[in-house]
Amino acid sequence: MSLPFDGAISKFYQKTAPDAVRKVIKDARKKDILSDSYPYDAQMDKDTYEAEIEALQLELVKLQADVKATGKRVVVVFEGRDAAGKGGTIKRFRENLNPRVARVVALSKPSDREAGEWYFQRYVKHLPTEGEIVLFDRSWYNRAVVEKVFDFCTDAERASFFRQLPEFEDMLVDEGIHFVKLWLNVGRAEQLRRFLAREKDPLKQWKLSWIDVEGLNRWDAYTQTIQETFERTHRPRAPWTIVRSDDKKRARLAALRAVLQDIDYAGKDPNIAHAPDSKICGGPEVWDG
Repeated sequence: MSLPFDGAISKFYQKTAPDAVRKVIKDARKKDILSDSYPYDAQMDKDTYEAEIEALQLELVKLQADVKATGKRVVVVFEGRDAAGKGGTIKRFRENLNPRVARVVALSKPSDREAGEWYFQRYVKHLPTEGEIVLFDRSWYNRAVVEKVFDFCTDAERASFFRQLPEFEDMLVDEGIHFVKLWLNVGRAEQLRRFLAREKDPLKQWKLSWIDVEGLNRWDAYTQTIQETFERTHRPRAPWTIVRSDDKKRARLAALRAVLQDIDYAGKDPNIAHAPDSKICGGPEVWDG
C-alpha cells in the first residue's frame, strides 16, 4: 500500500522527530496518554463515555428545538492544532441534529475574488439567521495562526486582522448571537501518533494534507503564534475556551458542555449540561504549548 506524501510522516517519525517524542510513542500502549502534564494517565473507559455523550446529545436536541422555536442564533468556532480532534468533536455535536438547523462551515482556500475582499467578508456570509446554529470548522483565526506560520499573509495584513477582530466579534455579541470559541489542543507526541495512524489507514488518508506534513517541522512556530493569538484575542466579551484533547473522549464531552453550559434553553438539565471538567478545560491558562 502506498502512503500519502511518499510516507513523509513515517520518515519524520523515524528521522526528524525529537528523541523524547519518538520514544514515548514507541513505548506507549494503545490507550496510554502520552503527555506527562495531562491530568489523566489513561483514556476514559468506553461505557462511561457512551453514557455521557448520549445524555449530552439529548441536551443538544433540546437546544436545537429551543433555537428553532425562539429564533436564537448560535455560533461555535472550532480551532486547534492539526489532529486535535476538531472534526470528530463536530461530528458528535451535530450527528443527531437537523442539518437545516445546525450546519457546519468548513471553508477551503479563498477564491481569487474572495482574496480581494475584506478579510472577514467570506465568513460573514455564513453567519446564522434566526433559528440557526453554525459550527465553524476553522475560522477567521486562520490569519492569526496558519497564515502566519506558512507566510500566507503579510505582517501588515495580520496586524490589521488583530486591530479589527475585537470590533468584529463584539458586533456578533451585540447582535445577540450566542458566540463560543473553542480551541482543542493536543500534545506533540499524541499529534504525531494520530498522524501515523491516519497515514496507514486508507479510510483516513484523505484527512492528511501538505500543511499537516510540513506543520510537523513547525511545531515551535505554531506554539509562538498560538500563544500570541490567545494574548491578543482572549477577552471578556469573546473569551477562548481551551480543551486539552489528548484523550478524545474527555475532550468531546468537555467541548459539548462548554457550549451548553452558558446558554439557556427549554428543558435544560443542569445535572448534565454543567461546567466541563476543569482539569482539561478552561481559559488560556489550561493551554499546554
